[in-house]
Amino acid sequence: MDILQKYFQNITEEQRLQFSKLGDLYTEWNAKINVISRKDIESLYERHILHSLGVAKILEFKPGAHVLDVGTGGGFPGIPLAILFPETQFYLVDVIAKKIRVVNEVAKALDLHNIKAEQRRAGTFDHRFDFIVSRAVTNMPDFVKWVRKNIAKKNNHELQNGILYLKGGDLTEELALFPKAIQHNLSDYFEEEFFETKKVVYLPLKYKV
Repeated sequence: MDILQKYFQNITEEQRLQFSKLGDLYTEWNAKINVISRKDIESLYERHILHSLGVAKILEFKPGAHVLDVGTGGGFPGIPLAILFPETQFYLVDVIAKKIRVVNEVAKALDLHNIKAEQRRAGTFDHRFDFIVSRAVTNMPDFVKWVRKNIAKKNNHELQNGILYLKGGDLTEELALFPKAIQHNLSDYFEEEFFETKKVVYLPLKYKV
């Protein structure tokens, strides 16, 4: 928890309590359903929760916004973002049913009412969202194909609607087809070594019928 409060000092007491519960919840569920690697569970707050909240360093979602989390796994980045932005609606999807079960149980335990989680494959539904978030589920060209039709028409934020993608490493080749993509280095916001190569890629996308 200390690492979260280091970078997010204005969280409410309720948010602090919700974040503090995540450690025990994921430890308990990970023993039943492996949603986080065994070596990473001890670094949950740095490598999963704080990493997820890197998106919030690039954009603060407004009340009433709708955000899609594709390939959420055990709920990252969707659950930490849903705690931080309680007035934003989050739709979390993953193809693996047992992972969605964990998401729903964690959301229930935290009394989060701004999350809907379903076993769905990206590209199989037509709902529209202000932003689409994810943690490196595939390369950017394929990801854009999956989600392009899910971008809402009306822009309500200072950034144009689009993708906020957590990725790492050298993305020069992968982003060659997307000249409007902007790479934000998380090392500019978080000083831990883990974030040295981690980025949030922002890619604006136009509404498509």
